[in-house]
Amino acid sequence: MTTEPTRASFRIGFVPGVTLSKWSRLWQERRTDLPLTVVEADPARALDSLTGDDAVDMLLARLPLATDDDHSVIRLYDERAVVVVSKDHPLAALGIEHELTAADLEGQTRHDLDPALTDAQAVDVAATGSGVAVVPQSIARLHSRSGLTYRFVSDLEPTVVALVWLVDRTDDDTDDFVGVVRGRTARSSRTRRRDEPEQTAPAKKGSAPDPRGAKPKRTPPQGRGPQRGTGRSRPRRGR
Repeated sequence: MTTEPTRASFRIGFVPGVTLSKWSRLWQERRTDLPLTVVEADPARALDSLTGDDAVDMLLARLPLATDDDHSVIRLYDERAVVVVSKDHPLAALGIEHELTAADLEGQTRHDLDPALTDAQAVDVAATGSGVAVVPQSIARLHSRSGLTYRFVSDLEPTVVALVWLVDRTDDDTDDFVGVVRGRTARSSRTRRRDEPEQTAPAKKGSAPDPRGAKPKRTPPQGRGPQRGTGRSRPRRGR
C-alpha cells in the first residue's frame, strides 16, 4: 500500500444509473477531513477516467471492463435486466407484475444490441415504438418518461456493478472507501490511519500491569483472621 500526498478531495467516478448516495453519506460522516467529489464517467470509456490529468481515484462501473493486472476490482451488486418499451407496445399490455422471458423478446428489434447506440439512445429509440431496449433497471429508471414503461426479464443475466481502481494508487484513502462500500464499521478499518496515534488500554486502578503480560496477583486483605476452607478454626470465646 502506498502513501500519497494529501488530496484536496477524494474523487469517485460513476457511470449513469449507479447511485452512491448512501456511500457518500457514510464517507462524509467518517472522513470529515476529506471531501468526496463525484464525477460522471462515459460508460464506453469508463476506465479512461482513472488516468490522465483529471483522473478519479476510484470508479463505479458495470462489468465487463477491459481490466488487467494493473486494476483492482471488487464486485458490489447485481442489477436485474429489464426491457424498455413504449406503453403502446404489445409487451406493455402484459401488466407491470408480469415478468417476461428471453423467448418473449424473440422477433423484436433490440436497439441495445446496436453498437452504435448508448443505453440512453437505445431507450430513446424504443420510446418511438420501434423495437425494444434491454438495459439494467437503474438505466430504465434514469430515463423514465411519459409514454415509456419496462418489464423485468427473468432469465437474462444481471449486470454487475463493480468498484475499480489502479493497484499502484492503493493507499489509506482508497482502503477507507472500500470499507464503506463493503459495510465495515468505522472501528473495523483494516488499516490504522497515518494521523491516529497508537492507543493502549488503560491499566486498572489499584494494580500495575505485569511486564510479562500476566495479570497482577491479588494481595490478600490485611487484619483478617483465617479464611474458611483452610482447615483452621477460630478460637472460641470464653463464656
